[in-house]
Amino acid sequence: MIDEEITLKKLEIFLAFMRLGSLARVSDEVGQSVVSVHRALHSLEEGLRCQLFAREGRKLTAQPAAFALATHAQRAVNEAEEGIRKVREIAGFNSGRLRIGSLYSLTLRCIPHLLMGLKLRRPELHVDLTLGSNKDLLQGLADGRLDAVVIGLQAPSDDARLIAIPMFEDEVRLAAPLGSPYAGAKQVDLRQLRHEQWITLGAGFVTADSFNHAFRQAGFEPETAMQVSDIFSLINLVGSGMGYSLLPARVAEYSARIELIALAAPYASHQVISLLMLKSRERDPNLLALAAESRMFDNDRRRHN
Repeated sequence: MIDEEITLKKLEIFLAFMRLGSLARVSDEVGQSVVSVHRALHSLEEGLRCQLFAREGRKLTAQPAAFALATHAQRAVNEAEEGIRKVREIAGFNSGRLRIGSLYSLTLRCIPHLLMGLKLRRPELHVDLTLGSNKDLLQGLADGRLDAVVIGLQAPSDDARLIAIPMFEDEVRLAAPLGSPYAGAKQVDLRQLRHEQWITLGAGFVTADSFNHAFRQAGFEPETAMQVSDIFSLINLVGSGMGYSLLPARVAEYSARIELIALAAPYASHQVISLLMLKSRERDPNLLALAAESRMFDNDRRRHN
């Protein structure tokens, strides 16, 4: 049995002394007092029940037993360090790679800005970016396939397992082709578009949730001409005159063929773009850097607005 006095930390201190040969120098290296270093070596001897060092005052001279222990202790410490590294890598904690999920509509400004800032903070970090719907990204986060996601929320997250960091708020608007009867209007009443054709995103996207919320407020079921699986196809179809839709204001720069018009107050809807990550990993250095950059993004927007 291994005595409880024999710990990996004491073995690390022992190996440092065998390498440096000075209590003072070991103290500086491990960040402990000379007295603590001396006590660790003495208690290691007690746990082994044999003498490792001959003492001449405060000077310690390594005995043959110490040299025998050093070889095996070094292997034990190396194996423990490698095991810890592999476990953290499997768990995604403090690895050299970060897996981030995002909505397609955030790839014009938000995500590039976030990734550039993250790269400045942690230049050695490699980032994998996955694009998808709210539903798919949240599932990836829950399954451990993603380390963090940047998505839109219709309401604050009520999942106690997650930390949500708001980045900015976006307004949902009517997306109309250029030259539509509503062109130039400051705002529109959805009830005036009761007989129009609509194009929607599939379930699982936050913009689909915003769409449904607005029409519940308007009190009627829109006539859906087509449902698509990505926001870029939806924008192009609206721009081609195939129908109308509801889209967040952030997509305005994706196409010069659509006009985004504010909705009247009763149907107004907003999305809060937020970084989400597991609470169990909030101390991960990579995620701490990402969280800090997300807060900086929010602060920068506030200063410029």
